[in-house]
Amino acid sequence: MNRAFGPLGYFVHHQGRGHAERAAAIANALAPQRDIRLFCARTDIFPTLHDRVEITEIPSLFEQPEGVADPQIEAELPDTLHCAPLGWPTISRAIATITGWFAEENPALFVTDVSAELGQLARMASVPPVAVLQHGERSDPGHTASYRGAVGLLAPYARALEQADRPGWMRDKTIYAPGVGIDCSRLSDKTSARARLGLDETAELVVVVGGGGGTGLPSAPLTLGARAEPETQWVTLGKIQTEWHETAPPNLRHLGWVNNPEDWISAADRLVSSCGNTTVHMIAAAGKPWVVVPEWRYFAEQLCKAEALDAAGVAAMARQWPASAADWQRVWNAASLIEPERQRALVEENAAQDAAKEIEALIERIWTAPASRLQLVGAARA
Repeated sequence: MNRAFGPLGYFVHHQGRGHAERAAAIANALAPQRDIRLFCARTDIFPTLHDRVEITEIPSLFEQPEGVADPQIEAELPDTLHCAPLGWPTISRAIATITGWFAEENPALFVTDVSAELGQLARMASVPPVAVLQHGERSDPGHTASYRGAVGLLAPYARALEQADRPGWMRDKTIYAPGVGIDCSRLSDKTSARARLGLDETAELVVVVGGGGGTGLPSAPLTLGARAEPETQWVTLGKIQTEWHETAPPNLRHLGWVNNPEDWISAADRLVSSCGNTTVHMIAAAGKPWVVVPEWRYFAEQLCKAEALDAAGVAAMARQWPASAADWQRVWNAASLIEPERQRALVEENAAQDAAKEIEALIERIWTAPASRLQLVGAARA
């Protein structure tokens, strides 16, 4: 088989829905040209898929199976790996499923979103890997080995949000897909959104959006912000973490999880959020005064993303939650200077289609143009 016409494999992390949504968008855009095989520990997190996209369920690579004990030996973990426990049959089965598919189907490419280990596995199995790139302090040996060995990198964000410390050899082989997989079509104008929510069209509204991966929004700082603006309604979406000593003012409401966050984002005059990928792009598409407060994540992912947003002039960053009314006023002053059009430019409607075209062009260079292939490998070693 000519690998240029072979299928494309795609590993998808099953935590949350962001990985699945962008994988589905790219896979659907690629599917008219070739067959796609998704590998994931869950099959129920994907939106509608093209007929040429199939899902193979594999065991989780990250969760210890019940009843399985670790070997009674201390074996050092190589610094090029992040998660490689010994004695987990689930990992053995997952690896066997993926490498078995490599051997049977002779794929043109294998995308990992995200796993440094599987990127290295594909390279060792002689399958060209593409690694999905996330923000964070990822210059450690594990990430570096995966990125160095990849024929391409895929960033689900705009070039304007690239980290300043990313070296040239990484940027040279990065495909940027700003906001890929994030459906912003349900955003609307403020008047229409407020009509749907039954809100006063003239009232000042601050909406605070939390992510799903942490312990919840700390409500104590929000009480300070709301109390400093008694004529402004503050509303929170997501989990809340309370403190015994706080006293919530009457203009602060906690709604928990809602099915229509787009309506609340559209209805807001100002926004506060954590820095999850979906949240960031949804709010950027709305174009509002915006304060970001990063949550703790491995490799400082949200902190680095918040710094990139701040450096690009599209959000005002607070490194920690404001601890006084004066702190809130400082970040709101910074947020008031943001130009909405710069925010909206961070999300491209055709990001999936553009990424698919670049992936197809990459496959073409790898398998049909030897001179370009030599240039590609040389760029990876620069």
